[in-house]
Amino acid sequence: MDRRDLLKSAVAGATTVAAATVAAPAIAAKKDKKMKINMVSTWPRDFPGLGTGAQRFAKRVTEMSGGRMEVKYYAAGERVKAFDSFDEVASGNSQMYHSAEYYWKGKHPGYAYFTSVPFGLTYTEMNAWIRFGGGQELWDKLAGSYGLKGLMCGNTGVQMGGWFRKEINSADDFKGLKMRIPGLGGDVLSKLGASPVTLPGGQIYENLVSGSLDATEWVGPWNDKIMKFYEAAKYYYYPGMHEPGAMLALGINKKWWDGLSPADQAIIEAAASMENDVMMAEYNAKNGASLKSLLKEHGVKLRAFSDDIYDSFGEAAEKVFADVKKHSPLAKEIHESFVAARADIGSWAKISDQAYVQQRNRVLGL
Repeated sequence: MDRRDLLKSAVAGATTVAAATVAAPAIAAKKDKKMKINMVSTWPRDFPGLGTGAQRFAKRVTEMSGGRMEVKYYAAGERVKAFDSFDEVASGNSQMYHSAEYYWKGKHPGYAYFTSVPFGLTYTEMNAWIRFGGGQELWDKLAGSYGLKGLMCGNTGVQMGGWFRKEINSADDFKGLKMRIPGLGGDVLSKLGASPVTLPGGQIYENLVSGSLDATEWVGPWNDKIMKFYEAAKYYYYPGMHEPGAMLALGINKKWWDGLSPADQAIIEAAASMENDVMMAEYNAKNGASLKSLLKEHGVKLRAFSDDIYDSFGEAAEKVFADVKKHSPLAKEIHESFVAARADIGSWAKISDQAYVQQRNRVLGL
C-alpha cells in the first residue's frame, strides 16, 4: 500500500468512527424519547373489572416499555363523554379507547359482533374466532374504514339476563318493557315489543331507582352487586342470551398505530392480550361469591328464563340477523364468518368443555 492509499484509508476510518460517535447518542436519544399516549374509555374510574381492567392495561403498557410509552388514562367524562370515545380516537385527538364495540353499532351493525351478539360466542369461542377464524381480519376491515385498529382487551364471560321489577313468565311480558340493553340484544327485545335503552354504566342505577327503567342488564353478580341494582329490582334472570362472552376492545387510531415500530406494536398487543386473559379470570373468580351474597344478604330472587322464552329470543334474533345482513356486504360477511365459527367451534365445545363440566357437576352434585 503506498502513502496515498494509506492516507485515504486513515481518513475513511476516521470518518466512520466520527459518524458512529455522532449516530450512537442520536439513536439512543430517539429510543429513549418518551411517547405520551392518551387513552379514553366508556367506564367510570376505578369501576371493578371493566374500569380497573382498562387502567391495568394502561399501566402495563407503561411498565412493559420501561416508562418510555407513557399512557394517560381518562375515565368516562374526564376527557370526553363515554360514548364520544370512538370519535375522539378516530379523529386522532386521543390515541386509544377502551370500550365495548357494540356501542358503535349505530355506525355499523358489524361492530356488535366484536363484543357479543345474541346466541353468540363464549369467551373461548370468541378468542378462537378472532385469532384463528378470520375474525381479526374482518375487524381490521371494518375498523380500518373508520381510521381505527381493534384488539381484544378483556372479557366478562357469560352475562346474566338482567334485573326486573316483575317476573318474566312469557315473551309477552317484554311488551312495553323499558329496559337498558345495548347491542343487537336490545334489537331482539325490540322485536318482542320492549323499548331498549342504551345508557353508560354510570347512569343505570339512578334511572332504575327513579322508575325510568323497568329492567336492566349490566354484567354479572360481581359488578351488579356493586351497582346495587337489587335496591330497585329483585328478580335476577339467567342466562343472558344477549352476551354469552362479551369481549372488551382496545380501539387505536390507525394512522398513529401504523407509525409505531414493530416493537412498540408488539408491546401494546402483548399488554392487550394479557388483559384479555386477566379480566376473564377475575370475573370467574369473583362472580360465584357475589351471587351467594346477593341471594342470602339482599333477598334477590334468582330465576331462569324458560325454554319458551328462549325460543322466542331465538326467533327474534334471526329476524335481527336478517336485518344486519341487508345492511351491507361487509355486515353480511362478518355475520357469515361468525355463524361458521359458531358451528365449527361450538360443535367441539359441546363434546369437550360442556360435556365434561356437565358430568363433573353431576358427579359432585354441583
